[in-house]
Amino acid sequence: MTTRILPAVGDPDAARAVVTLLSQLPDAEPAPPVTDSTSLLDLLARLAGESIDELPEVVLVHERIGPAPALELIREVALRFPAVGVVLITADISAVLYTAAMDAGARGLIGLPLGYEELAVRVQNAASWSTGVRRHLSGGADAITGPGGTVVTVTGAKGGVGTTVTAVQLALAARSSGRTVALVDLDLQSGDVASYLDVQFRRSIADLAGIADISPRVLQDAVYAHPTGLGLLLAPGDGERGEEVTDRLTRQAISALRNRYEVVVVDCGTQMNSANAAAIEMADQALLMVTPDVVAVRAAKRMVRMWDRLQVRKAEETVTVVNRASRGAEIQPQLVERITGTKAARSAIPAGYKELQPAVDAGRMQDLDARSAVKQAMWGLAGELGLVKAAATTTGHGRSGRLRGRRGSDRGAVLVEFAGMAPLIAFVLVAMWQCVLWGYTFSLAGNAADEAARTATAAYAVDGSTAGCEAAGLKRLPSSWRGAARVSCAPSGDLMTATVHLRTPVLFPGAGNFPWTVDGTAGAALEGDPR
Repeated sequence: MTTRILPAVGDPDAARAVVTLLSQLPDAEPAPPVTDSTSLLDLLARLAGESIDELPEVVLVHERIGPAPALELIREVALRFPAVGVVLITADISAVLYTAAMDAGARGLIGLPLGYEELAVRVQNAASWSTGVRRHLSGGADAITGPGGTVVTVTGAKGGVGTTVTAVQLALAARSSGRTVALVDLDLQSGDVASYLDVQFRRSIADLAGIADISPRVLQDAVYAHPTGLGLLLAPGDGERGEEVTDRLTRQAISALRNRYEVVVVDCGTQMNSANAAAIEMADQALLMVTPDVVAVRAAKRMVRMWDRLQVRKAEETVTVVNRASRGAEIQPQLVERITGTKAARSAIPAGYKELQPAVDAGRMQDLDARSAVKQAMWGLAGELGLVKAAATTTGHGRSGRLRGRRGSDRGAVLVEFAGMAPLIAFVLVAMWQCVLWGYTFSLAGNAADEAARTATAAYAVDGSTAGCEAAGLKRLPSSWRGAARVSCAPSGDLMTATVHLRTPVLFPGAGNFPWTVDGTAGAALEGDPR
């Protein structure tokens, strides 16, 4: 984010030199210089009257500002405007003056003649301090508008639990919501962030080793600007160079990134060393990835206990995230929470290797389908962690808002398609039901004819008649079919043939019948000669 800098320099030549150097600083917004102490105090008072956010983060006070002495002016600014970081520009860099300036409330000294590197470091430190004070005064984490962003570490309880994929997707979610985001690969021996984002870049965090002060220019040379907008600080290509990355370097690098980015996501891998331990200790949010199996949960418990023994992080300050979760699994987030003593994230990530495989194989995790259940869960986790701006939760975190809109439009399209197909579906159901009635009527006709034929055969053997034929046939029919039924019996050679004519109901028995009939015929052998 932009750092606003107000120079207070009385000499015109010195003022031009200061402004020229300030304009070369990355993300710096120098204001026109004020020429005396009275003008400086009046300007700061006017800005503070509007809002504390209107004040510049850094004020540079030249030793010959006048009319008030520089140290008195610094003391006045520090007392009246505590959210402003004041830096003294002086030719005297003795220990005595340094102590006096610190006592007055200065946040640093810059020696004359001015040098770019020293100016960049002092301005950066003062801006970071100023932002921290403003965050404290505002009483909320959402007041991050400049240097001093949120650091989130992602660590695996064991290998293969999705640490890198989660770190990449959290960074992409935060970036899509409009935040400035840095992604750091601290899996120093086997980091894969570059592979997952299709990056070919020689610089790495190991190139910062041996640098006393990581200035903005040095950091800019080591960070790769990815097309997605992420700033990538990668792991060394040669794993043995990971030993060059110490805890001191990690602290310096993350502090420098924190001063430039609103969100810093750190992939710590699964191996514990001093470098990623320092990152976890510095983190605002420390995530521990675990899968729903006994081995991974045991590994998570060991990791949490080790962090506690080494005083890296307490269990209750750690958030466990269950990857490849399913409702049918015996191990659920609540159980992981009880076993490890950590806080389980509400957003569990479902299994979805088929969804991930094309993006992983292509090395383009940024192209993962927005409809992917895995991506939606990870971006939901980003929202739960506060990495997504508040405005993005109403419109969706960048793409997520469009994703929700797309899901809404998809649901609408499905409803329209279903409404268009509803008549066809209804017609098919009615036709199938009518076929059932037709078959049932045919079965009834056959059974009734069989019973009528047997009864007529018995009567014909006694007196040569077909008495009881019709009554026997009708008796086997349900009442809804009897009204339109016709039953007839007649001898034919050696057989008594019975025929039943039924009409099929329309949809429901008793509601009406089709005009055509269903015929059932049966025969029974005649028994003896009635004469």
